[in-house]
Amino acid sequence: MIMRILVIGGSGTIGKAVVKELSPRHEVLVVGRSAGDLRCDTTSEESIREMFVKAGEFDAVVTATGRVPFEEFSKLKADHYLAGLNDKLMGQVNVVRIGSEYIRERGSFTLTSGILGRSPVRASCAAATVNGALESFVKAAAIELPKQIRINVICPTIIQESMDKYGAYFRGFDPVPLAKVALAYSKSVEGLQTGQVYEVLY
Repeated sequence: MIMRILVIGGSGTIGKAVVKELSPRHEVLVVGRSAGDLRCDTTSEESIREMFVKAGEFDAVVTATGRVPFEEFSKLKADHYLAGLNDKLMGQVNVVRIGSEYIRERGSFTLTSGILGRSPVRASCAAATVNGALESFVKAAAIELPKQIRINVICPTIIQESMDKYGAYFRGFDPVPLAKVALAYSKSVEGLQTGQVYEVLY
């Protein structure tokens, strides 16, 4: 079955790989803050709702977006945590909360957490907090979402293509290629499972 899929953050590193993986089989709309087929600022509930209204009918949503501060624990302030919670956590939570009103029956949401929630590194306290919360949200939401909607979250380790930028923080980690990470999103969108955390380690 050909699905209509919204990829929020589809112009980003992971998002581009997801679009490349799903596009040959489905109708994929790229959603971004400043570029793409549709615009959306996931920190704004109004922007999220406007995006869904403009999108029309759709079968699946992938969120590959969200920013969190990287800062040493001793320098982290409440505002640092709130920035990550408001952007990466509540941005994705609100996409599901609002999007559940618009998505087709038996549609699906696929969110993005990350390895830092399970294997933290230096300066990752804020990011680890957000990632852990996202995974708990998915497990809880899966048992209550209406219309037989499915929800899963992808938890990738450090990406091979990002090692130049972040490699110094991830000594000893085995990076994975983007193409392998994208397969996990395909498994979530095109499969039947719900409430799952798909780890992509190596």
